[in-house]
Amino acid sequence: MPDSLLVAALGDIHGRFHRVETWLDALEQARGRRVDVVLAVGDVEAFRRADDHRRKAAKRTMPAEFAEYADGVRRVKRPLYFIGGNNEDFEALHDLQAGGELAPGVCYLGRAGLRELHGLRVAYLSGIHAPRFIEQPLKRPTTQDTMKQAGYFRTAEVEQVSGLRDVDLLLVHEWPRGIVQRAREENPMPPRPLPSYWIGNPVTRRLVDMVHPRWVLCGHSHKAFAVTLEGPGRPATRIACLDQAARAQESVFWLEYQGREAMRAGWGTSGDVSWESGQRWDLSSLPPPQEGDSEGASAEY
Repeated sequence: MPDSLLVAALGDIHGRFHRVETWLDALEQARGRRVDVVLAVGDVEAFRRADDHRRKAAKRTMPAEFAEYADGVRRVKRPLYFIGGNNEDFEALHDLQAGGELAPGVCYLGRAGLRELHGLRVAYLSGIHAPRFIEQPLKRPTTQDTMKQAGYFRTAEVEQVSGLRDVDLLLVHEWPRGIVQRAREENPMPPRPLPSYWIGNPVTRRLVDMVHPRWVLCGHSHKAFAVTLEGPGRPATRIACLDQAARAQESVFWLEYQGREAMRAGWGTSGDVSWESGQRWDLSSLPPPQEGDSEGASAEY
């Protein structure tokens, strides 16, 4: 493992591959070094056509640029590893439940597990929580209903991750429940509007509280957020929630490591450092709110 490692994370791409590649170019230029690995927190939408009937109607107005990468017309400049969200080409992912490459340099991590990337222990859980389906078997996604159900994680998948320890990064799609409440407790007068108290799910929260990863990265609710979970007898877990890939400032997040220790982190492509080892990670670590930011976010994505 090199002395330092630059990890870039992306919020929900929703098919916008060209845009995020440009953003990563800008980040490299700003930091004066190469991005070693890119992590995406779900809703990548590696579809070949924007109007694919399997996409939600609201998503068909978004680009579908993956075909150029799958066909070899374009190639990602840095290795991209992603988890599944609740909007994906689940037919293509079904036979890759333990992970696999969809295009040169574009790798699906799988539904749940652990992968060592550049010396970092990266755990992951794809999908969101749907109580009605968490105990049901995963069916091949051949109908609209089974494709939707493929975006829900199952108990056995949660258990694959819950026994892991010494985890550097945990990738999940949906937020852990209760992190907004934690932020409200720490910030009676928060520097920006906070999203709904009810964002997130309790299963992912229990998972975080069992595994105690050093960092958690998540997406789904299209809102940037920062909070630390800690307490007597438990190490700190820093959580970074990313916006969708509509604007770089809150949908690109990066971490710079020395060995397995995160030394500094930042948002967007400016290269500016918003956190360094030893500092507090909380709402003050977020970039300044932009015009149009408003309270609340929808998880119906």
